Amino acid sequence: MYATLANYNQSPRKVRLVTELVKGKSVPAALATLQFLPKRASAPIMKLIKSAVASAKQKGANPDELKVKSIIVESAGMLKRYMPRAMGRASLIRHKKSRVKVILG
Repeated sequence: MYATLANYNQSPRKVRLVTELVKGKSVPAALATLQFLPKRASAPIMKLIKSAVASAKQKGANPDELKVKSIIVESAGMLKRYMPRAMGRASLIRHKKSRVKVILG
């Protein structure tokens, strides 16, 4: 069973800090870890794992026996903006986005 979170507005580097903590854990342990983690990405990752568990229930799997087999965090592009700077110049601001895929086994 898998679930995907597309175009999440946070850089992949910051999201990977959260996903590395739950890789390989059972689903209840992963959700307990994410619940008390003081990172912004922990809430969407927890919601994503719950979504994958719900699709596993639909196919008849027991959610207590599932493990987080893999979590893949990729770049989903970036939004480019410009900020005016001194002497008529402009500097680039990059708002990075992430794509997260969870596979339960």
